[in-house]
Amino acid sequence: MWRMFTNRRVLLSMAAVLALLGVALWPQAIGVDAGAVTRGPLAVTIDEEGETRVHDRFVVSAPLSGRVERIELEPGDRVTRNKTVVARLRPDAPALLDARARAEAEAAVESARSGLGRARAEEQRARAAEDLAHADLKRERDLDRSGLTTRQSLDAKVAVAQIAEEAVRAAVFAVAAASSEYERARARLMPATVDAGERVLSVLAPVDGVVLRRLRESERVVVAGEPLVELGDPTHLEVVSDLLSTDAVRIKPGMRVLVEQWGGDGALEARVRQVEPSGFTKVSALGVEEQRVNVVMDFAPDAVACRQLGDAFRVEVRVVVWEGGDLVKVPTSALFRVRERWAAYVLDDNRAHLAMLDIGQRNDEEAEVRAGLTAGQTVVLHPGDTLTDGARIFVR
Repeated sequence: MWRMFTNRRVLLSMAAVLALLGVALWPQAIGVDAGAVTRGPLAVTIDEEGETRVHDRFVVSAPLSGRVERIELEPGDRVTRNKTVVARLRPDAPALLDARARAEAEAAVESARSGLGRARAEEQRARAAEDLAHADLKRERDLDRSGLTTRQSLDAKVAVAQIAEEAVRAAVFAVAAASSEYERARARLMPATVDAGERVLSVLAPVDGVVLRRLRESERVVVAGEPLVELGDPTHLEVVSDLLSTDAVRIKPGMRVLVEQWGGDGALEARVRQVEPSGFTKVSALGVEEQRVNVVMDFAPDAVACRQLGDAFRVEVRVVVWEGGDLVKVPTSALFRVRERWAAYVLDDNRAHLAMLDIGQRNDEEAEVRAGLTAGQTVVLHPGDTLTDGARIFVR
């Protein structure tokens, strides 16, 4: 009897151990995140940061060297073409001459004075010759009226008088030219202390718009061509974004652009106007050199909200390179690769079933399903390596 009781206890203990092992080894349901397969439109975009800028910018520069007065215009002030004074400039006084330059200038004055005297003497000689030619012509005409000369002789005297008149005109021009040379030579000897401060040149705005930037504020000496202010029309904006060259080759003029994260509600419509033909090297935040290309976009004419933007405002652009209408879509987080094909786990009766898919266009969030799934099905998002076909699952 005792032996039978002992054997029963052993059997019960072994059954309990086997039951515990069964429970421990029984496959547990895996918690997963789930998403739905839907039907609707899909757009493939290239996303990047962008910056607004005024379409036409005008940099007003100093037309000559001198001292510019303090520029009172502030950024945002409106200017009117050919009316608003952008800056006032006092030209420089004549430069000082060293001994050699002064000696050369004095010699040039003497030479110009001599040339002027010679030209005036030549003018007097030409006038005397003109008076003589007109006297001869008068006598010849008197003889012609009396019939004491020939027609040929009268014509010769007329020609001589005309030549004498042209010689006087040439001498007058020569005197004017010599006089100008003399004045120019004298101008080089003008004292360097001549007061040029009374002469103020007003630089007018070349366009209607506002002051975008004041490049020079305080009074200072500037050289010819130095920029003073930058003008433009802030209501005529464009967006420029530097994209990777591998993305830029997919973009064509006329493509639709969504401008987002601009500070207002909704997205602003824009169109690609130009993909610049040359790229440039830019170092990323991670220190990697990248080839970038500027893509220029114009706002839609009815994008009233863009008037709230200004020059050099940060935005985010989404260039639509492809878009479709009524498509079956699946979240991209549900996709993974099985050899050379795309796949996803479909949730059915609390089990994960592997589905091989034919994927078309896709973006960062959704992908087009050409075959393998239907709208309304539920798929596993972010499937782990431990998930297998037929595994028991539950939605977290």
